[in-house]
Amino acid sequence: MLHDFVLVAAGLALLFLGGEGLVRGSVAIAERLGISKLLIGLVIVGFGTSTPELLVSVKAALAGTPEIALGNVIGSNIANVLLIVGMAAVITPILGWERTAVREALVAALVSLAAFALVQGKVITKLEGITMLVVLAGYLFLSYWLEKRDPQAKTFEHEAEEFEDIALPRPWLAPVLALGGIVALVFGADMLIEGAVSIARDFGVPDAVIGLSLVAIGTSLPELATSIVAAIRRHSDVVLGNVIGSNIFNILAILGVTVLIQPIEVSARFREIDTPVMLGAALLLLALVYVTKTIGRVWGFLMLALYTAYMALLFSSVAGI
Repeated sequence: MLHDFVLVAAGLALLFLGGEGLVRGSVAIAERLGISKLLIGLVIVGFGTSTPELLVSVKAALAGTPEIALGNVIGSNIANVLLIVGMAAVITPILGWERTAVREALVAALVSLAAFALVQGKVITKLEGITMLVVLAGYLFLSYWLEKRDPQAKTFEHEAEEFEDIALPRPWLAPVLALGGIVALVFGADMLIEGAVSIARDFGVPDAVIGLSLVAIGTSLPELATSIVAAIRRHSDVVLGNVIGSNIFNILAILGVTVLIQPIEVSARFREIDTPVMLGAALLLLALVYVTKTIGRVWGFLMLALYTAYMALLFSSVAGI
């Protein structure tokens, strides 16, 4: 039992360090190659911060625990909004975001609605995975084109700048960080899945619950760290861009790649509870960025309370309460 908890803790640490190393190393390499900050923020940061979710979900699907894979994606999206935005707003009110945040939040809500439609079936198929990846490619192209046309839109560039605060004095450090990050992510994903599955078996907790809670929070650590630092620096657009972008990538890229490798069977709880909660969180964030000018501490505490209530519901269903 202790061995399993050590595996989970070590896996989470490797996922966090690996995600940070991969993103920072990749950003530094891209800058040296003369790639624009827009592309760095949109593609490299977007994919990099979602890499833990990708490796864990693929590993879980291949290991015969598809509910952990699906729970990881849905649980991460719930945590991104209710836990991470809530915590950032409690640290300092989120305000002054760019108008592109509304557009991105709308896309995230539509993608969440599409995920809700997907889980109404019994299986998420390879064809649906291909469709998600095609939609992702279209989203990336359209986002790049729209932000390129609007000189005032700097959301993705600001995301890239958030990873430039630590200068790398030696050119060789960037590829070492990137490659080291990938290795850490691979080992971290293996350790997290092995430990989490064993703990679930020992305590009689369903795979879905482990995926929605422990695994989802663990793979969201890069987003959590970035958002807390951005909140302290009062970089509101980075907080929102990081969370919203991650939610879009999680569904279109992570879920898309996972089901392309291994189709996922969908249990009833995802249809009835978890995906509706994810969709509700996405709609709440859309409403806040569209209607309000500030996501203050009151909203932050409310989001954290909602996340706590969801976690209580999650584990009470296991305990039969």
